[in-house]
Amino acid sequence: MTSDGRAVSRACENEKRTKSCLTSAPGIMILGATGSVGSQAADVAQKRGYDVRAVSANRNSKAVEDLCRLFRPEAAAMADEGAAADLKVRVADIGTKVYSGSDGLTEMIRSVSADTVVNAVSGAAGLAPTLAAMESGMRLALANKESLVIAGDAVMSEARRTGTEIIPVDSEHSAIFQCLKSGGDGEARELILTASGGPFFGMKRAELGSITPERALDHPVWKMGAEITVDSATLMNKGFEVIEASKLFGMPGGSISVLVHRQGVVHSLVRFADNSYIAQMSKPDMRLCVEYAVDYPHRTFPVIDRLDLTSVGPITFEKPDTETFVPLSLAYHALKAGGALPAVLHAANSAAVSAFLKKNIGFTGIFDILEKTVARFTDSASCSELPDILSAAAEAERYAASLAAGK
Repeated sequence: MTSDGRAVSRACENEKRTKSCLTSAPGIMILGATGSVGSQAADVAQKRGYDVRAVSANRNSKAVEDLCRLFRPEAAAMADEGAAADLKVRVADIGTKVYSGSDGLTEMIRSVSADTVVNAVSGAAGLAPTLAAMESGMRLALANKESLVIAGDAVMSEARRTGTEIIPVDSEHSAIFQCLKSGGDGEARELILTASGGPFFGMKRAELGSITPERALDHPVWKMGAEITVDSATLMNKGFEVIEASKLFGMPGGSISVLVHRQGVVHSLVRFADNSYIAQMSKPDMRLCVEYAVDYPHRTFPVIDRLDLTSVGPITFEKPDTETFVPLSLAYHALKAGGALPAVLHAANSAAVSAFLKKNIGFTGIFDILEKTVARFTDSASCSELPDILSAAAEAERYAASLAAGK
């Protein structure tokens, strides 16, 4: 079949799926179902009546049992083998097949048929499920930014090869995806990611030395997991989102900006060739992003409350302080250098944030470790193959952990 023929075939399949979803509940998988985004995806599924055919989690077998009894999925997977064994006993009476370990998760994805896979697995562990979902030809509702930060080129190449439809679930990238629908191909000139600024907005580096994990975990807008909340406080998360946006939308780093928007109701913007700006606004609630990804291209049912524009107050935008919050600058550097450097930055950050949460290093110690690790692994920018990228990331994580331990 020619490439044109494949494109027509995929278009027909997408049309059939869309029509099917209008007359019956879409079938979905929720990966990482007990985490922050996964739990909200489950809430959306219950409200919308989605047919949840598979769920996965790391080790909370009791929470997954509750989901299995609620949705009666065909399958469930647990990354932890002990938790999988426990879940098998818990759900023996309802017939849900239980898969075990990381290999079991990918096997489950390949074995269960669904319209959409919601990948809300946390961290680098989400990459393998992303690739498995694309192999299976299902729509990918992607909440795992690490897939694109670590292996963005490989993921997007695979998406093109398989014709996989990737719809982002991160609030900023969902907003950009929606805004881009206002223009034609090639008409966007700038992607603008909004940032809350975190709890330490306006502070200088000298003031950050006494920051404790408890203070860093007090996010002004979103309720998230510990690592991503710290990443929001350092602006590292926004840096990863810049890399993710570049890979997902095919825009160079120089065409992607970040603005601090403290009110948290404008989730991102796009500037087009005519210098018009299109923004997406709503209450800050990830359930909207999940529903949009599953129901796309339709908007039929509200799962979040309406934003009262009269109560928002003044809407402001400010430039981020990249001299103080250096992780954002490092992300732009890693994106421009390419190769394994984004994966190296991500791995180093995981090690540094873990050390901070354990109170082994201070808040600005995260910055020091990131700067030293990126400088140490500059040569990794020449890596192009995924195994080499993953190897460099693993080595960088060990190096960053040794710095955190004072070795």
